[in-house]
Amino acid sequence: MEPVVDTMPIGELLDERRHLLDVAHWMLGSGTVAEDVTDEAYREWYALPEHQRDRIGAPRAWLTRVVGSISLARLALSDRDRGPQGPEGSRGASGPAPEDDLDALWAGALDALTPAERAALVLNEALGGAAGEPVGTAGPAGWDRPGPVGTETLDRARHSLRARAARPTPPRVEDALVDAVRQACADEDADRLTTLLDPDAVAFYDGGGKVRTLTRPVVGGPRVAQSLLTLLARHPRTTVHTRPVNGRTGLVARYDGQVAAVVCLDLAGSRVVQVWAVLNPDKLRSWNRPRA
Repeated sequence: MEPVVDTMPIGELLDERRHLLDVAHWMLGSGTVAEDVTDEAYREWYALPEHQRDRIGAPRAWLTRVVGSISLARLALSDRDRGPQGPEGSRGASGPAPEDDLDALWAGALDALTPAERAALVLNEALGGAAGEPVGTAGPAGWDRPGPVGTETLDRARHSLRARAARPTPPRVEDALVDAVRQACADEDADRLTTLLDPDAVAFYDGGGKVRTLTRPVVGGPRVAQSLLTLLARHPRTTVHTRPVNGRTGLVARYDGQVAAVVCLDLAGSRVVQVWAVLNPDKLRSWNRPRA
């Protein structure tokens, strides 16, 4: 079976983003700015031509270097805007004051460094000594969509929707089918999962450009099954439950208790014809708010 490129388990997906946020936070001392920098790094990743992304052997390391480069540029711009300072303030005020949740000793050490020294230290810690490697250049800043959707894929999607309308699934059957999908994923049973999917099933993964996930729809029952099994791979810190989603039964995946993916399943008769996986952290914020 041809591998589904860029599919990542929930745990790796979140850990990668948290790692990039940590690197940016260590360098810039602000959680809000770290979010902006991390999002910009992912935009650079998706701005690369697909064949160029495929040649990057260690995407997490590449993204870390991009985060470091962007952070260093922001530190240099901040220093330039502040202008020359006296001997006492030239090193200790090289960046924003760290937030309270940073370790005080680590923050003090970083504050004692120049922006270049700080970047070198943080990138060395994050990359295991690879801080000196070159960083890719930025692509278009206005990235919005993950990539073009071919006419054939759109035709398949329309066909799936027509099939769903022609063969409506009773609620009780829907609940049982979605739970069977969940169980097949939990058991890592590719054959069983494939039998639950329409042969022409299509899966869409919405990362919003803020996590590293599939940029094109996955077409065909076996490939959709493989992508789902990878995303929902068994892990002690990952849980997957059936929950009401948009008025129907769907799957909600949590990692360390945080909702990391919401999966909607479009059904026709006794088969899944379309999968919609929302991985965009912005769209999942409402799922992670404390309930009153």
